[in-house]
Amino acid sequence: MKTRQAGAAILTAMLTVALVAVMTSAMLWQAWRGLEVESAQRTRVQSTWILNGALDWARLILREDARQGGADGLSEPWSVPLAPARLSDFLATERGQNLVSDETDPSQEAFLSGAIQDMQARLNVHNLLEGKKLNMAGVAAWMRLFEQLNLPEAELLRLTNSLMAASANGPLSAGENRPLWPQDVSDLRWLGLSAPSLATLSPYITLLPANTPINLNTASPEVLLAGIDGMDLAQARALVRVRASKRFNTLADVAKLIDNPGIKLEPKLHSTSSRYFSVMGQLRVGQTTVQERSLIQRDGLQVLALRRTREIVNLTMQSVLRDQPANAPPLQ
Repeated sequence: MKTRQAGAAILTAMLTVALVAVMTSAMLWQAWRGLEVESAQRTRVQSTWILNGALDWARLILREDARQGGADGLSEPWSVPLAPARLSDFLATERGQNLVSDETDPSQEAFLSGAIQDMQARLNVHNLLEGKKLNMAGVAAWMRLFEQLNLPEAELLRLTNSLMAASANGPLSAGENRPLWPQDVSDLRWLGLSAPSLATLSPYITLLPANTPINLNTASPEVLLAGIDGMDLAQARALVRVRASKRFNTLADVAKLIDNPGIKLEPKLHSTSSRYFSVMGQLRVGQTTVQERSLIQRDGLQVLALRRTREIVNLTMQSVLRDQPANAPPLQ
Protein backbone atom coordinates (compact mmCIF):
# COMPACT_ATOMS: atom_id res chain seq x y z
CA MET A 1 0.00 0.00 0.00
CA LYS A 2 2.80 2.43 0.92
CA THR A 3 4.53 1.61 -2.38
CA ARG A 4 1.36 2.43 -4.31
CA GLN A 5 0.91 5.71 -2.42
CA ALA A 6 4.53 6.69 -3.11
CA GLY A 7 4.13 5.90 -6.78
CA ALA A 8 0.95 7.92 -6.99
CA ALA A 9 2.66 10.83 -5.27
CA ILE A 10 5.57 10.70 -7.68
CA LEU A 11 3.17 10.53 -10.65
CA THR A 12 1.19 13.47 -9.30
CA ALA A 13 4.38 15.49 -8.83
CA MET A 14 5.50 14.70 -12.36
CA LEU A 15 2.13 15.72 -13.78
CA THR A 16 2.23 18.94 -11.76
CA VAL A 17 5.73 19.75 -13.01
CA ALA A 18 4.67 19.01 -16.59
CA LEU A 19 1.58 21.18 -16.22
CA VAL A 20 3.61 24.06 -14.78
CA ALA A 21 6.16 23.71 -17.59
CA VAL A 22 3.41 23.80 -20.23
CA MET A 23 1.77 26.83 -18.62
CA THR A 24 5.11 28.61 -18.30
CA SER A 25 5.96 27.89 -21.94
CA ALA A 26 2.55 29.20 -23.02
CA MET A 27 3.02 32.38 -20.97
CA LEU A 28 6.50 32.92 -22.38
CA TRP A 29 5.22 32.36 -25.91
CA GLN A 30 2.37 34.81 -25.36
CA ALA A 31 4.81 37.38 -23.98
CA TRP A 32 7.17 36.87 -26.93
CA ARG A 33 4.28 37.12 -29.38
CA GLY A 34 3.07 40.31 -27.74
CA LEU A 35 6.52 41.85 -28.02
CA GLU A 36 6.79 40.84 -31.69
CA VAL A 37 3.35 42.27 -32.49
CA GLU A 38 4.13 45.51 -30.65
CA SER A 39 7.49 45.78 -32.42
CA ALA A 40 5.87 45.15 -35.81
CA GLN A 41 3.18 47.75 -35.15
CA ARG A 42 5.76 50.30 -34.01
CA THR A 43 7.87 49.64 -37.10
CA ARG A 44 4.80 49.96 -39.30
CA VAL A 45 3.80 53.32 -37.82
CA GLN A 46 7.33 54.67 -38.00
CA SER A 47 7.80 53.43 -41.55
CA THR A 48 4.53 55.06 -42.59
CA TRP A 49 5.79 58.47 -41.50
CA ILE A 50 9.20 57.95 -43.11
CA LEU A 51 7.76 56.68 -46.41
CA ASN A 52 5.25 59.55 -46.45
CA GLY A 53 8.18 61.92 -46.15
CA ALA A 54 10.05 60.09 -48.90
CA LEU A 55 7.00 60.34 -51.16
CA ASP A 56 6.68 64.07 -50.50
CA TRP A 57 10.36 64.49 -51.32
CA ALA A 58 9.90 62.61 -54.62
CA ARG A 59 6.89 64.76 -55.48
CA LEU A 60 8.93 67.86 -54.75
CA ILE A 61 11.67 66.66 -57.10
CA LEU A 62 9.10 66.07 -59.86
CA ARG A 63 7.54 69.48 -59.29
CA GLU A 64 10.91 71.22 -59.48
CA ASP A 65 11.62 69.33 -62.68
CA ALA A 66 8.33 70.60 -64.09
CA ARG A 67 9.22 74.13 -63.01
CA GLN A 68 12.36 73.95 -65.16
CA GLY A 69 10.28 72.75 -68.11
CA GLY A 70 11.46 70.88 -71.16
CA ALA A 71 11.53 67.19 -71.96
CA ASP A 72 11.87 64.33 -69.46
CA GLY A 73 14.91 62.09 -69.87
CA LEU A 74 17.06 59.63 -67.96
CA SER A 75 19.80 62.20 -67.39
CA GLU A 76 17.66 64.28 -65.02
CA PRO A 77 17.92 64.18 -61.19
CA TRP A 78 14.56 62.44 -60.73
CA SER A 79 15.85 59.36 -62.59
CA VAL A 80 18.79 58.76 -60.21
CA PRO A 81 17.83 56.03 -57.68
CA LEU A 82 18.59 56.30 -53.98
CA ALA A 83 20.81 53.40 -52.89
CA PRO A 84 20.12 51.89 -49.42
CA ALA A 85 21.23 54.57 -46.96
CA ARG A 86 21.37 54.34 -43.16
CA LEU A 87 19.01 56.91 -41.67
CA SER A 88 21.14 57.30 -38.55
CA ASP A 89 23.95 58.61 -40.78
CA PHE A 90 21.70 61.43 -41.99
CA LEU A 91 20.64 62.28 -38.42
CA ALA A 92 24.22 62.16 -37.14
CA THR A 93 25.43 64.41 -39.97
CA GLU A 94 22.66 66.92 -39.31
CA ARG A 95 23.56 67.03 -35.61
CA GLY A 96 27.30 67.17 -36.24
CA GLN A 97 27.94 63.79 -34.60
CA ASN A 98 30.11 60.87 -35.67
CA LEU A 99 28.59 58.72 -38.37
CA VAL A 100 29.25 55.50 -36.47
CA SER A 101 28.04 55.09 -32.90
CA ASP A 102 28.90 52.18 -30.65
CA GLU A 103 25.56 52.60 -28.90
CA THR A 104 23.56 51.89 -32.05
CA ASP A 105 21.64 48.63 -31.95
CA PRO A 106 22.28 46.85 -35.28
CA SER A 107 18.88 45.15 -35.06
CA GLN A 108 17.17 48.57 -35.07
CA GLU A 109 19.20 50.17 -37.88
CA ALA A 110 16.93 51.66 -40.55
CA PHE A 111 17.91 51.74 -44.23
CA LEU A 112 15.96 53.76 -46.80
CA SER A 113 16.13 53.32 -50.57
CA GLY A 114 13.96 54.44 -53.45
CA ALA A 115 13.57 55.25 -57.12
CA ILE A 116 11.37 57.18 -59.52
CA GLN A 117 10.39 55.53 -62.80
CA ASP A 118 8.69 57.01 -65.84
CA MET A 119 5.50 55.03 -66.45
CA GLN A 120 5.16 56.45 -69.95
CA ALA A 121 8.28 54.51 -70.87
CA ARG A 122 5.96 51.51 -71.18
CA LEU A 123 2.98 50.42 -73.26
CA ASN A 124 -0.23 51.46 -71.54
CA VAL A 125 -3.05 48.92 -71.23
CA HIS A 126 -5.51 51.78 -71.56
CA ASN A 127 -4.16 52.48 -75.07
CA LEU A 128 -5.79 49.29 -76.32
CA LEU A 129 -9.10 51.13 -76.24
CA GLU A 130 -10.27 54.54 -77.37
CA GLY A 131 -13.50 55.20 -75.58
CA LYS A 132 -15.61 52.09 -76.03
CA LYS A 133 -13.84 50.96 -79.21
CA LEU A 134 -10.55 49.33 -80.01
CA ASN A 135 -7.65 51.69 -80.60
CA MET A 136 -6.08 50.16 -83.68
CA ALA A 137 -2.75 52.00 -83.24
CA GLY A 138 -2.53 50.78 -79.65
CA VAL A 139 -3.46 47.21 -80.62
CA ALA A 140 -0.81 47.25 -83.37
CA ALA A 141 1.85 48.34 -80.86
CA TRP A 142 0.89 45.52 -78.49
CA MET A 143 0.94 43.02 -81.36
CA ARG A 144 4.50 44.08 -82.22
CA LEU A 145 5.51 43.66 -78.56
CA PHE A 146 3.92 40.19 -78.43
CA GLU A 147 5.81 39.25 -81.61
CA GLN A 148 9.13 40.44 -80.15
CA LEU A 149 8.62 38.45 -76.94
CA ASN A 150 7.29 35.35 -78.74
CA LEU A 151 3.97 35.44 -76.90
CA PRO A 152 0.74 33.93 -78.28
CA GLU A 153 -1.45 36.51 -80.00
CA ALA A 154 -4.52 34.54 -78.88
CA GLU A 155 -3.91 35.87 -75.37
CA LEU A 156 -3.86 39.44 -76.67
CA LEU A 157 -7.18 38.80 -78.41
CA ARG A 158 -8.69 37.49 -75.17
CA LEU A 159 -7.32 40.51 -73.32
CA THR A 160 -8.80 43.05 -75.74
CA ASN A 161 -12.17 41.28 -75.69
CA SER A 162 -12.19 41.31 -71.89
CA LEU A 163 -11.29 45.00 -71.78
CA MET A 164 -14.06 45.79 -74.26
CA ALA A 165 -16.54 43.93 -72.07
CA ALA A 166 -15.25 45.64 -68.92
CA SER A 167 -15.62 49.09 -70.48
CA ALA A 168 -19.29 48.55 -71.32
CA ASN A 169 -21.84 50.55 -69.37
CA GLY A 170 -25.36 49.77 -68.38
CA PRO A 171 -27.00 47.03 -66.30
CA LEU A 172 -26.08 43.41 -66.75
CA SER A 173 -28.44 41.30 -68.81
CA ALA A 174 -29.64 37.90 -67.65
CA GLY A 175 -26.79 35.41 -67.59
CA GLU A 176 -24.16 38.03 -68.55
CA ASN A 177 -20.77 37.67 -66.85
CA ARG A 178 -19.01 40.99 -67.36
CA PRO A 179 -15.42 41.41 -66.06
CA LEU A 180 -14.39 44.39 -63.96
CA TRP A 181 -11.95 46.97 -65.24
CA PRO A 182 -8.43 46.10 -63.99
CA GLN A 183 -6.90 48.19 -61.21
CA ASP A 184 -3.35 46.87 -61.55
CA VAL A 185 -1.21 45.09 -64.14
CA SER A 186 -1.47 41.92 -62.06
CA ASP A 187 -5.23 41.88 -62.72
CA LEU A 188 -4.56 41.10 -66.39
CA ARG A 189 -4.01 37.52 -65.27
CA TRP A 190 -7.80 37.25 -64.98
CA LEU A 191 -8.51 38.99 -68.30
CA GLY A 192 -6.82 36.57 -70.69
CA LEU A 193 -3.08 36.59 -70.02
CA SER A 194 -1.33 33.51 -68.68
CA ALA A 195 1.01 33.78 -65.71
CA PRO A 196 4.18 33.21 -67.84
CA SER A 197 3.07 35.80 -70.42
CA LEU A 198 2.30 38.36 -67.73
CA ALA A 199 5.69 37.80 -66.12
CA THR A 200 7.38 38.36 -69.51
CA LEU A 201 5.35 41.48 -70.26
CA SER A 202 5.58 43.12 -66.83
CA PRO A 203 8.79 45.14 -67.48
CA TYR A 204 7.29 46.68 -70.63
CA ILE A 205 3.65 47.46 -69.77
CA THR A 206 1.70 49.59 -67.32
CA LEU A 207 -1.88 50.50 -66.47
CA LEU A 208 -2.57 54.23 -66.34
CA PRO A 209 -5.91 56.05 -65.92
CA ALA A 210 -5.95 57.46 -69.45
CA ASN A 211 -4.43 56.98 -72.88
CA THR A 212 -0.81 58.15 -72.96
CA PRO A 213 1.95 58.55 -75.57
CA ILE A 214 5.27 56.76 -75.18
CA ASN A 215 8.13 58.90 -73.93
CA LEU A 216 10.91 58.31 -76.48
CA ASN A 217 13.49 59.65 -74.03
CA THR A 218 12.89 56.88 -71.47
CA ALA A 219 11.41 53.88 -73.30
CA SER A 220 13.46 50.70 -73.62
CA PRO A 221 14.47 49.37 -77.07
CA GLU A 222 11.69 46.76 -76.85
CA VAL A 223 9.05 49.42 -76.22
CA LEU A 224 10.50 51.65 -78.96
CA LEU A 225 10.27 48.82 -81.47
CA ALA A 226 6.68 48.14 -80.43
CA GLY A 227 5.57 51.76 -80.23
CA ILE A 228 7.13 53.09 -83.46
CA ASP A 229 5.81 51.38 -86.57
CA GLY A 230 8.59 50.60 -89.04
CA MET A 231 11.53 51.01 -86.65
CA ASP A 232 14.20 48.31 -86.63
CA LEU A 233 16.51 47.20 -83.83
CA ALA A 234 19.52 49.16 -85.11
CA GLN A 235 17.51 52.40 -85.14
CA ALA A 236 16.16 51.73 -81.65
CA ARG A 237 19.64 51.12 -80.25
CA ALA A 238 20.97 54.24 -81.97
CA LEU A 239 18.18 56.29 -80.42
CA VAL A 240 18.95 54.90 -76.95
CA ARG A 241 22.66 55.54 -77.41
CA VAL A 242 22.23 59.17 -78.52
CA ARG A 243 19.73 60.12 -75.82
CA ALA A 244 22.10 58.79 -73.11
CA SER A 245 24.23 61.90 -73.58
CA LYS A 246 21.53 64.38 -74.54
CA ARG A 247 17.77 64.01 -74.30
CA PHE A 248 15.48 64.78 -77.22
CA ASN A 249 13.53 68.00 -76.72
CA THR A 250 11.02 67.52 -79.54
CA LEU A 251 9.73 64.78 -81.81
CA ALA A 252 11.45 66.60 -84.67
CA ASP A 253 14.80 65.85 -83.00
CA VAL A 254 13.93 62.16 -82.91
CA ALA A 255 12.74 62.16 -86.52
CA LYS A 256 15.99 63.82 -87.59
CA LEU A 257 18.00 61.06 -85.92
CA ILE A 258 15.92 58.26 -87.43
CA ASP A 259 16.08 59.89 -90.87
CA ASN A 260 13.46 57.60 -92.39
CA PRO A 261 10.49 59.21 -94.21
CA GLY A 262 8.57 55.97 -93.80
CA ILE A 263 8.50 56.31 -90.00
CA LYS A 264 5.89 58.75 -88.76
CA LEU A 265 5.99 60.14 -85.23
CA GLU A 266 2.60 61.36 -83.99
CA PRO A 267 2.07 63.52 -80.87
CA LYS A 268 -0.87 61.32 -79.92
CA LEU A 269 1.37 58.22 -79.81
CA HIS A 270 4.83 59.59 -79.08
CA SER A 271 6.26 62.23 -76.79
CA THR A 272 9.46 63.50 -75.19
CA SER A 273 7.88 64.28 -71.80
CA SER A 274 5.72 62.48 -69.25
CA ARG A 275 2.83 63.00 -66.84
CA TYR A 276 2.83 59.68 -64.96
CA PHE A 277 5.58 58.36 -62.70
CA SER A 278 6.01 55.55 -60.21
CA VAL A 279 7.72 56.25 -56.89
CA MET A 280 9.17 53.25 -55.02
CA GLY A 281 10.26 53.65 -51.42
CA GLN A 282 11.69 50.84 -49.31
CA LEU A 283 12.49 50.95 -45.59
CA ARG A 284 14.32 48.12 -43.84
CA VAL A 285 14.35 48.06 -40.04
CA GLY A 286 15.98 44.98 -38.54
CA GLN A 287 14.19 41.98 -40.01
CA THR A 288 11.20 43.95 -41.29
CA THR A 289 11.03 45.46 -44.77
CA VAL A 290 8.30 47.86 -45.84
CA GLN A 291 8.00 48.65 -49.54
CA GLU A 292 5.59 51.20 -50.99
CA ARG A 293 4.83 52.03 -54.60
CA SER A 294 2.91 55.15 -55.57
CA LEU A 295 1.50 56.19 -58.92
CA ILE A 296 2.08 59.91 -59.43
CA GLN A 297 0.30 62.21 -61.87
CA ARG A 298 1.99 65.50 -62.69
CA ASP A 299 0.07 68.30 -64.41
CA GLY A 300 2.14 71.45 -64.52
CA LEU A 301 3.24 72.18 -60.96
CA GLN A 302 0.51 70.04 -59.42
CA VAL A 303 1.80 66.62 -58.38
CA LEU A 304 -0.81 64.17 -57.11
CA ALA A 305 -0.48 60.63 -55.70
CA LEU A 306 -3.21 58.56 -57.39
CA ARG A 307 -2.59 55.16 -55.87
CA ARG A 308 -0.37 53.70 -53.16
CA THR A 309 0.41 50.02 -52.62
CA ARG A 310 2.32 48.80 -49.57
CA GLU A 311 3.92 45.47 -48.78
CA ILE A 312 5.21 44.57 -45.32
CA VAL A 313 7.52 41.58 -45.00
CA ASN A 314 8.65 40.24 -41.62
CA LEU A 315 10.72 37.21 -40.67
CA THR A 316 7.69 35.59 -39.04
CA MET A 317 4.82 37.08 -41.04
CA GLN A 318 4.09 38.51 -44.47
CA SER A 319 1.18 40.79 -45.23
CA VAL A 320 0.29 42.83 -48.29
CA LEU A 321 -1.87 45.96 -48.21
CA ARG A 322 -2.96 46.95 -51.70
CA ASP A 323 -4.65 49.97 -53.19
CA GLN A 324 -4.40 52.17 -50.14
CA PRO A 325 -6.03 55.58 -50.57
CA ALA A 326 -3.66 58.28 -51.72
CA ASN A 327 -3.72 60.57 -48.68
CA ALA A 328 -1.04 62.92 -50.00
CA PRO A 329 -2.54 66.22 -51.20
CA PRO A 330 -1.31 67.81 -54.44
CA LEU A 331 1.67 70.09 -54.13
CA GLN A 332 0.75 73.66 -54.93
